[in-house]
Amino acid sequence: MDFNVKRFAADAGTFLSRAVQFTEEKLGQAEKTELDAHLENLLIRAENTKQWTEKIMKQTEVLLQPNPNVRLEEFVYEKLEKKAPTRMNNHELLGESMIDSGSEFGPGTAYGNALIKCGETQKQIGGAERELIQSSAINFLTPFRNFLEGDFKTILKERKLLQVKRLDLDAAKTRFKKARMADARAVAEQELRMTQSEFDRQAEITRLLLEGVSSTHAHHLRCLNDFVEAQTTYYAQCYQYMVDLQKQLGSFPSSFSNNNQSSVSEGASISVPTIAVSASLPSPSSRGGSATSGGFSELRSSSGSRKARVLYDYDAASSSELSLLADEVITVSSVSGMDSDWLMGERANQKGKVPITYLELLN
Repeated sequence: MDFNVKRFAADAGTFLSRAVQFTEEKLGQAEKTELDAHLENLLIRAENTKQWTEKIMKQTEVLLQPNPNVRLEEFVYEKLEKKAPTRMNNHELLGESMIDSGSEFGPGTAYGNALIKCGETQKQIGGAERELIQSSAINFLTPFRNFLEGDFKTILKERKLLQVKRLDLDAAKTRFKKARMADARAVAEQELRMTQSEFDRQAEITRLLLEGVSSTHAHHLRCLNDFVEAQTTYYAQCYQYMVDLQKQLGSFPSSFSNNNQSSVSEGASISVPTIAVSASLPSPSSRGGSATSGGFSELRSSSGSRKARVLYDYDAASSSELSLLADEVITVSSVSGMDSDWLMGERANQKGKVPITYLELLN
């Protein structure tokens, strides 16, 4: 019981000491230990990453689901860990209405047949839209959300703890300055050393977490590529569906006897190039191939080396790789038997594999 009372009294004293130190700093009556410039810059970068990640997430959700009521419903179901009810999207609803009306007018009539064909195409577009939303949620939104709810919350926790350790350190400095008796100064000096050590340790922990934001940027870059690929697939599919529909509608222009016949015929005669959806998208294995064109191809065919500028930060995943910093210039060369997506990079006395997608060859 006495131990608990003493511990409570000690905690209360520590809390009061921090509160006094914080208040005096705000009033300009106490000195404040400043963080080093590198750590301050890392904190600013982490905060900017958090803010822009939130904004990009919000706007992406609006893009994929413009209806705010549906977004709210999906959010509630997600928090309840339940599956939201499946509902048709606008393209699918329009397609169903067109098919029903076409069946009512008669599939044997030109108008009824055209409505059914248009409805089927709208439903295909609706299916493609559903695939886009699903792919974007898994490969783009979920990693962004995991950063905000996981890594960044850990950063916040350690940053707050760093602030507490700084207050303890500055309070110890103040007590050391005010101590007059030899015994009091000895106790205050020992406390100062301990708080300084705890502050330095917490600053190092916080710094390591903040430097991990570079890896977050690299991961989000890969997610952004996945999002762009999903959009490319979606728009290519929609384009192909509409081109096919236009050809089908143009196959019976003489069936229309009203004043719109000429405009329909003219629209159907427009020459629109068709594209193969599968051919319009590079596979993951072919991304490196496009990157190795030009200078990279020449470098691989020679035994020489080239200077290259680093486009993004890169953290080595193994001892055989070389970590990179954005905008630095390194020397790269091709090694026989190495994967086409990699080159050998050199910086001073450091050497290791580097991904070519992070490089830009210099003349």
